[in-house]
Amino acid sequence: MDTSIFSAKHFHDEAEARAMLEQLRWPDGPVCPHCGATKYYRLNVANAKRRVLKCGTCKKQYSVTVGTIFEDSHIPLTIWFQAIHLLCSSKKGISTHQLHRMLGITYKSAWFLSHRIRHAMMPQIHTDKLNGIIEADEAYIGGKRLGQGVKAGRDNKMPIFSLVQRGGQVRSFALPRVTGGNLKRIIKEQVNPQATVMTDSFIGYRGLKKTFARHEMVDHHRKEYVRGDAYTNTVENYFSILKRGIIGTYHHVSKKHLGRYLAEFDFRYNARGMSDLTRSILAVTKTEGKRLQYA
Repeated sequence: MDTSIFSAKHFHDEAEARAMLEQLRWPDGPVCPHCGATKYYRLNVANAKRRVLKCGTCKKQYSVTVGTIFEDSHIPLTIWFQAIHLLCSSKKGISTHQLHRMLGITYKSAWFLSHRIRHAMMPQIHTDKLNGIIEADEAYIGGKRLGQGVKAGRDNKMPIFSLVQRGGQVRSFALPRVTGGNLKRIIKEQVNPQATVMTDSFIGYRGLKKTFARHEMVDHHRKEYVRGDAYTNTVENYFSILKRGIIGTYHHVSKKHLGRYLAEFDFRYNARGMSDLTRSILAVTKTEGKRLQYA
């Protein structure tokens, strides 16, 4: 990915920021978001803060932000790009209060802006399946109910489930409940039958040998963590980053928005081999077709 198109001027010059977004979104020239036509006219709009185009086919007006998370936003693109770069370069995320202070926008704007960016990071429906060696594990996000004992503490936590392809991607899911049916359904949907699946000894994983080429379980209750190439350390390392981010940066995540926070941490993990700048550009390219309204 060419990182030369993204430089310091795109964080401070609105015209340069819009030109860069056009180059990323329309490398072969503008495309009408209403009808898909490529014939267009540039309009000279007095005192306009954005470059307005008119489709030569459907005659509708549009700009580069139409059909993206930036549409109808009064926040300058330069601020959006700064926020994207901060979210992409912070390993454990960046809080809304921190964005509010650093970017000079209201707390409400910073909150909505960050959720729009997370929404853009959310993947489309996965058409490809994970291959090779896949580690699967479940975890719980949230706090404990005070005064109810350790066993009751999990009632206040939100269950999540992650699949990590060794040397590859992670895919995380928010679950209503942790059951064998829920876990097996996701594994079968996301993992190639020729793959090897590594799990702990949770009873819900039993029976996977019938579906996949190989299934190995490690028994953590008996202090077994590694047996040859059988282990779940990779997915547990991912959970450690996720939990430190939730606890240390965000402090509280509601069930309603949990999926978008998982998308944020998945996105950074899957782009871990990139530089912060390249990761930011990748995030900008994912903003098209993603709308999230405050209502």
